[in-house]
Formats: sequence, structure tokens, C-alpha cells
Amino acid sequence: MTLPVAILAGGLAQRLRPYTDTVPKALIEVAGRPFAEHQLNWLRTEHVDRVVFLVGYRGEMIQDALGDGSRWGLSIEYVFDGPRLLGTGGALRRALPALGDAFFVMYGDSYLDCDLADVARTFQAHRAEALMTVFRNDNQWDTSNVEFQDGRILRYDKRHRTPAMRHIDYGLGILSASPLERYPADTPFDLADAYQEILARGALAAYEVNSRFYEIGTPEGLEETRAYLAFPRTGRS
Repeated sequence: MTLPVAILAGGLAQRLRPYTDTVPKALIEVAGRPFAEHQLNWLRTEHVDRVVFLVGYRGEMIQDALGDGSRWGLSIEYVFDGPRLLGTGGALRRALPALGDAFFVMYGDSYLDCDLADVARTFQAHRAEALMTVFRNDNQWDTSNVEFQDGRILRYDKRHRTPAMRHIDYGLGILSASPLERYPADTPFDLADAYQEILARGALAAYEVNSRFYEIGTPEGLEETRAYLAFPRTGRS
């Protein structure tokens, strides 16, 4: 099951100023190259052949830097937010014509380590509207936001955490187009809200990942990711 990958890369990245005063977050230098190149290298090793970057702030710079993807043996397309930022959900809604019936989604500031083919097989087997990957975080790398038990997500909430939340949204999901089509086009909304609505319908599958994530969304995370990608080690078990 070969799915395209949507990469959410349209935010203003205000927490990373002054790094992002002149470049978008995706192009910040990490271990000798723009961060997005590390993501593309990983995706190619996972046999991804098509990537769609959802861009906004300085998106033209991302397009100029990465091109059509031929350097990585894959195809890259770009979908721009337009005159206003649409949020993570609104950007995905706008990009549906380029993404098709089902697709992976990940964030432009995350470096992950999981078996994409196995995640896709799990999504297909559950016949769900969407799938969220989760990681047992115990508030270690970020604030946990998922109650997960016996292979099921019981609760997901980024705003109202509970002590029972020991897992975190890993930053990778699979979405079908249908739940996003419920929202009006070119209307800002957050992907987290869409996930909550899908979960309320009992249509959100789960996949537990055992390897931690890295991120460049904060200065601390950026330095940790730089150290990791200078000497990468797989944490997959």
C-alpha cells in the first residue's frame, strides 16, 4: 500500500526566532543540511515515492531548495496556504486534490523512526477513517496527550490533559479524505480537532511506536536533533 506523505510546513515558527527570521523552519541547518533533507532521506528509505509539502511562510524558499524531488528519487509537490494561514487541518483540506483518498501526514519539524509499511497495513486492516501513531512518553519529551490502552485510543486532547495520559501523538498519522471533506474549504482549523471528532465517531485506529521522536520546534529540540542526526542511531525495536 503506497501512500503519499503530506508534510505540514506552513507555520511561522515563532518559537525559533531568530533562526526563522530569514528562513522557514524546514530549511534550518541540521547536521550540515536543511532539516527537510533529512526527512526526505528517511522517507525514501521507507519506500515513499510521493511527498506533498503544505507550505505558507516563506514557502517559495522551500520549493526552490527542494525542487521536484528527483534528487531523492521521489516526486515533490507543493500546496500553498493562500492569502491566510489555514492551520494544520485547513491546509490538509486545501491539499486534498493533490493527496487523494488516503495519505500519511507528518509535521515539518519532526524526525521519526518507524515502519511506514507496517503503519499502512494497520490502517488498511482497521478500515478506519484515520490512524494515529502514539508513543509512550510519560511526559518525558513533551506533555503526554493520549490515553491508550489495549491497542485503543481512549482519549486524545492537547488542551485538557489527564493523569491517565501516558502516551503522546507521535507526529505521524494516516487520514482518509472523507473526514476532512466535512469541513468547508479554505477555513482554518486544527488537525487535532479533526482527530478528536474522528475518535468520537469510533473511527480512529492506533499504532504504537517504540522509538522516540526528535523535533526542531524549540531551540532545545533543535540542538538535540542536531546532535542526534550528526551521529544517527536507529532506536527501532
